[in-house]
Amino acid sequence: MRRPLDGVTVVSMEQAIAAPLATRHLADLGARVIKIEQPGLGDATRHYDTVVKGMAAHFVWLNHGKESVALDLRIDADLGLLKRILARADAMVSNLAPGALERLGLTLESLHTEFPRLIVVDVSGYGKGGPEDHRRAYDLLIQAEAGSCAITGLPGAPAKPGIPIADIGTAMYVYSSILAALFDRERTGEGAIIEIAMLDVVAEFMGFALNQAIHSGVDPVPVGMGSPMVAPYGAYSTSDGQTAVLGTTSDREWLRLIELIGRPELADEPLFARNSDRVSARAEVDAIVAKWCAEHTLVEIQEAADVAGIGNARYNSVADLAHHRQLAERGRWREVNTPNGPVPALLPPALARGWDSRNGDVPALGEHTDVVRAEFADRQGTAS
Repeated sequence: MRRPLDGVTVVSMEQAIAAPLATRHLADLGARVIKIEQPGLGDATRHYDTVVKGMAAHFVWLNHGKESVALDLRIDADLGLLKRILARADAMVSNLAPGALERLGLTLESLHTEFPRLIVVDVSGYGKGGPEDHRRAYDLLIQAEAGSCAITGLPGAPAKPGIPIADIGTAMYVYSSILAALFDRERTGEGAIIEIAMLDVVAEFMGFALNQAIHSGVDPVPVGMGSPMVAPYGAYSTSDGQTAVLGTTSDREWLRLIELIGRPELADEPLFARNSDRVSARAEVDAIVAKWCAEHTLVEIQEAADVAGIGNARYNSVADLAHHRQLAERGRWREVNTPNGPVPALLPPALARGWDSRNGDVPALGEHTDVVRAEFADRQGTAS
């Protein structure tokens, strides 16, 4: 067993979700991640709540496998230490507030000049240039700005998706771009400057909705537990008080579904002939499917749908997910250590056969400061 990023060092000047999730995935694959935190305060997510053995749920999720080094970068000695670390690092990730790096004298260009093999990733809300580049950006703000909330929820009642997709999507682009840059550096010997804007990420995710708005002139209408682009496709109550989620994504699946629910005559109904027709007649289609589901239990629905080749699921709560049999039986859980004892955590979603993942500890604030100061001491043998 091996870890593909053993020997890679990543320095993170990070907070919240977008950068920490990316660097945690790098740590899972073996990278050494040195997380720079402000003395006495640290990453703001440390203080969101105390639900995980006195620690915050966000921080425990995002930060195991990292070293926490508390530095005051307004002090020349600590800034000098950071630069010595960067001189031996492979990548640096930052998602600090707009202008924070520049105020420290760490422009992207100067970092690239001083450390030409370093991969520098800078995450911002709106990107550099343009009238919005000065704005702070949180997941809700970017989702609202990029139209995600407008296609979520119900007409007149927009909602933010429960998963912070702007943060998580940005994290995945940070993660993948670093992997690509490491590969490119093997060929060129050069590092890279990578700028990722959260607005750009969610705009990319809005691709199908953007196409509809651009080419039809009509905004997609949110449909709650469903999709404005296909029908039937949603959640339906069952006879045993549960909720089944099922639907079709093609005209062929529609023909299989109407056989399943005992309404084969609907194949000859022009109102439902094509997906676009069914979208226009969504209320009528949903009523037909809902009536059938209300007459059957969840188990009956799922077994029949599986036989018919119709995608289906059970509507689960978060607590249900924590006890999901598919995760348990596939061994998707591991334990990571924290300052307050071991806690469960999921394995990384993507591991090649033969790769190991690091079950690293969640660090206390500044836990590794003294060790790192000694390791990266200046030539006179001091860390100042």
